[in-house]
Amino acid sequence: MWFFIIIAILLIIYLMFSIKIVRQSEVYIIERLGKFHKVADAGLTIIIPFVDHVRSIVSLKQQTLDIAPQEVITKDNVTITINTVVFYKIVDPTRAVYEIQSLKKGIEYLSVTSMRDLVGKMDLDSTFSSRDIINDKLRAILDEAASKWGCTIERVEVQDINPPPDIRDAMEKQMNAERNKRAAILQAEGERQAAVLKAQGEKEAAILQADADRESKIRRASGDAEAIRKVAEAKADEVKMVYNAMMKANPNQTIVQLKSLETLKDVANGDANKVFIPFEATSALSSIGAVAESLKDDKKQKKSEKTDNNEK
Repeated sequence: MWFFIIIAILLIIYLMFSIKIVRQSEVYIIERLGKFHKVADAGLTIIIPFVDHVRSIVSLKQQTLDIAPQEVITKDNVTITINTVVFYKIVDPTRAVYEIQSLKKGIEYLSVTSMRDLVGKMDLDSTFSSRDIINDKLRAILDEAASKWGCTIERVEVQDINPPPDIRDAMEKQMNAERNKRAAILQAEGERQAAVLKAQGEKEAAILQADADRESKIRRASGDAEAIRKVAEAKADEVKMVYNAMMKANPNQTIVQLKSLETLKDVANGDANKVFIPFEATSALSSIGAVAESLKDDKKQKKSEKTDNNEK
């Protein structure tokens, strides 16, 4: 009875040591009598107790390695502190276990030395503006070296770049000066554009005003010309009407001359400095002058005859 109980207990212990359940995204490195035997994938795995031994449990997931801040000297002899993070993934568990004693330590040491080499060839300003370049170059160096260890470097990120306090103060002052300079430039540019726009506006306003004045003068002149034309037409109509009336009245030469003299009287009373007398009017004036002279001669003759009669 007790014998079977002991056998059952030993069998249970044997099964406990021989049955291994491997989780997803993990593999077991199994050795047999101290020598690599196989890689156990996810699922149920049977091993021989006291003969087979699980050397290591390797994760196949992407892993991160946060490297402590390191002091690095730049090309212009400035000591800065850089903190990096490495993302890696094991693709060959056997080599990751047997090719290097500690994979994480190897990646960390290689990352530090490569970082010092890269930053040592760059000045301070380049380290701040070339993070992507540093990340790419560092990832390429680490991936080439880590390929022998059965892993790939997926990504390298530079987290922090901290210069010394005095350098940081100088950089802040430089940034403030640069910011003030940009503000002054932007203000000057704004004032210049405002002046240009104002000048353009005044120019366009002057052009529009000149066009308006020219159009106004043209229309005023056109209106004056139209008014003069209409007045002239009206005067012509009046003259024509007077002429037609005179032609219907059939005036003789004497009446025409008298009317001309009346017209000349009205013209002479005007504001004109010069008066132009028609040729017909001058002949009429001559006739009137001759009549006046004859009347004077008659008066003198009558006066002289009257005097003679008185003396007698």
